[in-house]
Amino acid sequence: MFKVLPPKLRKICKSVVLKTKFRFQDLEIWQLAIEIANELFDIADDLEKKRLYRFAEQLRAAGMSMSNNIAEGSGSTSKKEFYQFLNIARRSTFENANILILLEKRDLVAEKDIERLLSHLDHLCRKITNFQNTLK
Repeated sequence: MFKVLPPKLRKICKSVVLKTKFRFQDLEIWQLAIEIANELFDIADDLEKKRLYRFAEQLRAAGMSMSNNIAEGSGSTSKKEFYQFLNIARRSTFENANILILLEKRDLVAEKDIERLLSHLDHLCRKITNFQNTLK
């Protein structure tokens, strides 16, 4: 049914696939959200090593929610709908901050890591708000 592509054509197809880009990938807020989520995943991995699976699961879900909602909203057909998705992403920054504060109180994450991540979350939250203002 499927034929194997000749090497030259395979190389061309591969380069086309690698260059495919969704418009959300160019958004600074999405890029920041992905970087923060990556750090939150590292913390979640550490939590799993301590058998704190629920904390790890919640942190991953909230971490992904920021970039997922920015990405999904960027595919909206209206500014109003995109604005709503950005609002969900923004609220997810607060959820992540809350989880991190709780983890710090339980001595599960170092204070210096918490402060840095809270600062990044605050910065992202402000960037999302500023971006939302451009959609009004």
